[in-house]
Amino acid sequence: MEDYQYFLEKVNKFHGHTCAGIALGTRIALAAMKHLGLDPYKDNRKNIIAYVEVDRCMADAVMVITGCSPGKRSLKYVDYGKFAATLVNLSTGKAVRGTVKKVFSNKGDKEETLREILTTPDSRLVTLQDVNVEIPELDKPGPPKNKAVCEVCEERIVDGREVIQGGQTRCRACAYEKYYTECK
Repeated sequence: MEDYQYFLEKVNKFHGHTCAGIALGTRIALAAMKHLGLDPYKDNRKNIIAYVEVDRCMADAVMVITGCSPGKRSLKYVDYGKFAATLVNLSTGKAVRGTVKKVFSNKGDKEETLREILTTPDSRLVTLQDVNVEIPELDKPGPPKNKAVCEVCEERIVDGREVIQGGQTRCRACAYEKYYTECK
């Protein structure tokens, strides 16, 4: 488990503390990378796309371990609220989805929980399932493949996220409901 400790410390430096989410995310990411034949000590950013299904601590662990990030378009967030991550090896096209088999109580001692996560073998802690992931061309890493301008707010839209509504090109905020409101 020496490797696990090394990577857990690396994630801790980025995230700011170690918790069960960081520990489990680290274990899932390492197990998935091993399953796909990827070396976590090497720079894999150009070979992996990672999908995380929760916007919690685990996402930071997957990001640090894989080298994937939203800015490189290699870390995707799918809002399922599940403690799971899918890694896609772009070189081979193979993908694996990792989840946690065991439920850990939040009521126990933090150090005890972390020790249990550390000592539980992958076979009893992580479920790995081979899956197929079709990555749309406009979601792949690299420079924007499509650019448009919203005819309402005049803001730039990239990667095919524009909407044609009433014959007008619109951003999703202008076409639908915004998550924000302007201050007056």
